[in-house]
Amino acid sequence: MSTAEPSALSGSLVLDAEALYRELLRGVRGLRTDGTRLAGIASGGAWLAERLHQELGLAGAPGVLSSVLHRDDFAQRGLSAGAQTLLPFDVNGADVLVLDDVLYTGRTLRAVLNELFDYGRPASVRLAVLVDRGGRELPVQADFAAARVGLPAAQSLALARDGYGRFHLRLEGG
Repeated sequence: MSTAEPSALSGSLVLDAEALYRELLRGVRGLRTDGTRLAGIASGGAWLAERLHQELGLAGAPGVLSSVLHRDDFAQRGLSAGAQTLLPFDVNGADVLVLDDVLYTGRTLRAVLNELFDYGRPASVRLAVLVDRGGRELPVQADFAAARVGLPAAQSLALARDGYGRFHLRLEGG
């Protein structure tokens, strides 16, 4: 796992998303068993799950989990036009490895867990993330994080991908 901090000289944060992805791949290999099912949180986590699923040579398809219907800030955000939940496997009794790009307050994960349990009762749920940026508001932690960074609340970090499927991290705000 990597730890990154803003550079004292430039004031910028440099994270190589492809290098972090390779670290995430290593971590996921260590977490999964033969029966583990991958499910990514829309959208960045779903991109990660899709690529990991392919590179690990897993059968079937990975799941996509949407937080839209269970958000606690629905009144402020409204209904998003984002991806819908798609779980192409039986959740009941499954070992589900949830993937996300950036873990921050834990509120999206709480919403996603509610969504997952709407589909059944998994035997276990674990979490692997590309970046844990701290700032938790709920008692949530990743079983694996490729990197941990400290960012001010006014900044956001998001995963992007180019037309070739390569990952990049965007740092925005303050």
